[in-house]
Amino acid sequence: MPIRSLNGHTPVIHPDAFVSEFAYVVGNVEIGAFTSVWPGSVIRGESRIVIGKNCCIQDNSTIHADGRGATIGDGVVMGHRVLCHALSVGDGATLANGCIVNNDAVIGAYSVVASGAVVLDRAEVPAEVFVVGTPAQVKGQVTEAHKERFKSTADHYVELGQMHKKAGLDDREVNKQA
Repeated sequence: MPIRSLNGHTPVIHPDAFVSEFAYVVGNVEIGAFTSVWPGSVIRGESRIVIGKNCCIQDNSTIHADGRGATIGDGVVMGHRVLCHALSVGDGATLANGCIVNNDAVIGAYSVVASGAVVLDRAEVPAEVFVVGTPAQVKGQVTEAHKERFKSTADHYVELGQMHKKAGLDDREVNKQA
């Protein structure tokens, strides 16, 4: 797994996190406990990127932050092929497959960015809403049932990450760094 230093910054990956041997993590990046980063994903930290605990960054997703860095909260579900340049993504948010979150956008806690939606630069998505379309617009409120469903997805990926980790599908050298 390519874990690389850049400009004097080496990624800090919690020993309980799973990072696929086929993901690429570089620079000023911190990944929390029980977070999973899946094959083909790129986390490129020229600016500081902090990813909380119990998150999943699914296959072929990219997190990159220009200038001000990025904070991804706890329990965030980032689906397949997500492009995330957000300034922040709140706890429990879901970025569904193929969505794009552009520079310095703020995604509120427990919000959902629908598959294929495009959140524009510097947009602010309130907490606990669904946004859809291009450009993304609020189309509804997130219910407690939705929150439970998305939490179960995050929990499922914690289990999958630990299963893959136990199978040796990460780089054991990374675990010695944390």
